[in-house]
Amino acid sequence: MFPTPIIQTSRPTQWLYRVGLPLALLVWLLPIIAVAFTSVRGQGDLANGNYWGLPTEWRILENYSAVFQNTPLAHYILNSFLVTIPTVIGALTLACMAGFALGVYRFKLNLVVFFLFVGGNFVPFQILMVPVRDLSLKLGLYDSIAGLALFHIAFQTGFCTFFMRNFIRDLPRELVEAARVEGASEIQIFFKVVLPLVRPAVAALSVLIFTFIWNDYFWATVLIQGNHAMPVTGGLKSLNGMWVAQWHLVSAGSIVAALPPVLIFFAMQKHFIAGLTMGATKG
Repeated sequence: MFPTPIIQTSRPTQWLYRVGLPLALLVWLLPIIAVAFTSVRGQGDLANGNYWGLPTEWRILENYSAVFQNTPLAHYILNSFLVTIPTVIGALTLACMAGFALGVYRFKLNLVVFFLFVGGNFVPFQILMVPVRDLSLKLGLYDSIAGLALFHIAFQTGFCTFFMRNFIRDLPRELVEAARVEGASEIQIFFKVVLPLVRPAVAALSVLIFTFIWNDYFWATVLIQGNHAMPVTGGLKSLNGMWVAQWHLVSAGSIVAALPPVLIFFAMQKHFIAGLTMGATKG
């Protein structure tokens, strides 16, 4: 079996694993720990270069209340929800229908169409910046929440279709054939047979896409200019003063902005793990 379970490896390997894993986890968590401490520091600590030590002045309520009272962070978070939720719904809806067509039906260009969906994921999104911006200007979608959501739906549908097609294709084909024999229409098969069986996959994909879109910074700054439609990832940079660096407020805003994806993950953790492990074993 590969990879070999750690308990079956040699003692030096087990010792290296037990020592190396906590160290790797600590290194990975260091930036997050630094941001968390900075979010509760006073301005004096940052001015004196106290970035890693304990705060000399704890300003938990002051900093986090200032983020909402003195900055438009709440408006940025609302914009992120207005972009992320329609994107998740739109991308999953298109992906489930496309995945059903590619996974259930057998037609000559099935693989060609599937590879078109997959191939889009290999295009570096940076080279699309100029044409996408020009297209958004021509369509009147530039600097708008609707425009950003529509482009996110277009970009995410390829990956979602790849994900859903593989899950739907692994379903027992006899279930679809039996439903057809019973007189069910293709729409009924899609809604009453296929979708209930791939619900864990849909849940897992929704968590992934929600996280991807919520954390997007590139397209948020390329397609949005004004604060009226700016998501929270792009809006965090405005929490810094023009003349004075307010890193304690930026850090507090970053912690607040990171909470929705974390809460979504823990709320759907059971479905997320079930979706990722679906089909991994055969009973």
